[in-house]
Amino acid sequence: MGRSGGSTLTSKWIKTKVLMRSTAISPLIPETVRFSRENLKKMLQKYKMVYIKPERGTYGNGVMRAEVVTESGRTLYQYQRDTKKTKKSGIEAFYLSLKKHIGSRSYLIQKGIVLLKHQDRRFDLRVMVQLSPKGTWETTGMIGRVAQSGKIVTNYHNGGKPTSIEKLLSPHMNSARQAELIRRLKKLGEDIGRFYHKKNLGFKQLGVDVGLDRTLTPWIIEVNTNPDPYIFNQLKDKSMYRKVMAYRRALGKRKS
Repeated sequence: MGRSGGSTLTSKWIKTKVLMRSTAISPLIPETVRFSRENLKKMLQKYKMVYIKPERGTYGNGVMRAEVVTESGRTLYQYQRDTKKTKKSGIEAFYLSLKKHIGSRSYLIQKGIVLLKHQDRRFDLRVMVQLSPKGTWETTGMIGRVAQSGKIVTNYHNGGKPTSIEKLLSPHMNSARQAELIRRLKKLGEDIGRFYHKKNLGFKQLGVDVGLDRTLTPWIIEVNTNPDPYIFNQLKDKSMYRKVMAYRRALGKRKS
């Protein structure tokens, strides 16, 4: 159980498989498969860039970005772990090199989303969704997370910088498009909350990580079932943080 009295689920694989059952939500989930030699080969052939992540893990630890690159007319395979890049000339050597970091742990391969950037650093968005005191799912906060220079993950505990969503979106779209996207993200978060609720998983709050590609499509990168509320305290405007914490306290008082 989480500190707010709700259930938590650490398996990214199970959370993804459940959401894939929703015809409305599944088109926004990047293709995700279990890590294996064959799946690595297939996913790189299909997408050219993928993310390899632990099935269970927090703060972006253990996440790697793998891609097909061309150098001097040669096809190479490259992966980045933290800030270090490793290149191999063949898929078998590439797989074995990745496997050294993975060991016996369960990992997933996810279609790579080429994220929008802010000052040449990747960013994604966290949509906070909570059960309101009235028992309805409500989006209580939205915040951007900008990756540390040279890093592939945006997590606050991995050097990411919490930033207001408006600041990140304004260079990429006008105010009307921003407002429409924010409405869409709000609805998406609440749809995810309601869908999980229908499956009786017992979640009371969710942190939906969304990546925007160059077409401004919001892709669901991950859903956290015990999201850190304190990231919202990093914003100058504390109104979202106050609301998130008020709902969190209310949830803690209710019986799960």
